[in-house]
Amino acid sequence: MKIAILGTRGIPNHYGGFEQFAEFFSVYLVEKGHEVYCYNSHNHKFQEKTFRGVNILHQHDPEYKYGTFGQFIYDYNCIMDSRKRNFDIILQLGYTSNSIWFFLLPKRKSIIITNMDGLEWKRTKYSKPVQQFLKFAERLAAISSHYLVSDSLGIKKFLKEKYNKESTYIAYGAHPFTNPNEEILKIYDVQKEAYNMIMARFEPENNLDMVLEGVSMNEEKTTILVVGNNNTKYGEYLKSKYKPFSNIRFMGGIYNLEHLDNLRYFSNIYFHGHSVGGTNPSLLEAMASKALIAAHNNDFNKGVLKENALYFSNPEEVKNILLTIKKNNNLHFVQKNFESIVEEFNWDIINGKYLQLFEECVSGHKARN
Repeated sequence: MKIAILGTRGIPNHYGGFEQFAEFFSVYLVEKGHEVYCYNSHNHKFQEKTFRGVNILHQHDPEYKYGTFGQFIYDYNCIMDSRKRNFDIILQLGYTSNSIWFFLLPKRKSIIITNMDGLEWKRTKYSKPVQQFLKFAERLAAISSHYLVSDSLGIKKFLKEKYNKESTYIAYGAHPFTNPNEEILKIYDVQKEAYNMIMARFEPENNLDMVLEGVSMNEEKTTILVVGNNNTKYGEYLKSKYKPFSNIRFMGGIYNLEHLDNLRYFSNIYFHGHSVGGTNPSLLEAMASKALIAAHNNDFNKGVLKENALYFSNPEEVKNILLTIKKNNNLHFVQKNFESIVEEFNWDIINGKYLQLFEECVSGHKARN
């Protein structure tokens, strides 16, 4: 098959979950003998024409100049380019800024499969008008794609109830981490199980403030590493608010997966504050890294972690977790989550499910035509 991946800033990953998936899945498809193209921003750090056999198509992306509006122009450029290439399948990752161009997609030549991501319009970082637009965009994507993918059972149920559209449930994946290297901790000036950690984009619905408030309330000043790009308005607010607390260390973005795996593995508690969306990639990676997880108490997180985590809903509960919980006393949680990665969420299984869906879609499409 000739396959395109659209809707990310590009590969190799220097940004987030969809980019990580695009990197792993595109390479997997090439290894299975398919011809794969991934769209990249023109200013992506990687400027080569191919990446591990994947063809890279750089398109102009003016987000650096126009902010969010630039994403719409980038997606327009990607979609217009896709019209010339006779792809068998175009996989769209998300719908936020590409759905308004649905009428330009080459739907007669290509099968359009869209991963619907989370419920974007619920994100509190967006104003009411933007939330209304995202609801509209979600509807456009749901009704204009040939096939839909849900990354959680909650999203699958929502799409059926809201739009009467069936979707295929395929979660994200993670690689089981089996080679810890304590030497890496020296780079970050921390010691085994003597620090905690939280990793997220700096957005209100990821509850960084809730976790850090609980940390600041705790008299015991264990270091917490706060990982994520903090050069944002919200990031500046949090850095200013928690500047008096030397144990709260804002690390910026860390994209070296070996380093992240080791930091998670050797941490005492890994906090996961995400409250909106489907199966979150960083949560699966924490499970795969054998971290002890304390997660925000919501259905999305519980759907993945089940009873194998600690849960919090406010800063006071975060404070109590910090006071009473040690990783060594909760290794049964760690092992159960690791087994879930091996048996359900590992990349080989996830990539295989996507490829199976593609093959079924092509077969079904040919049968109808």
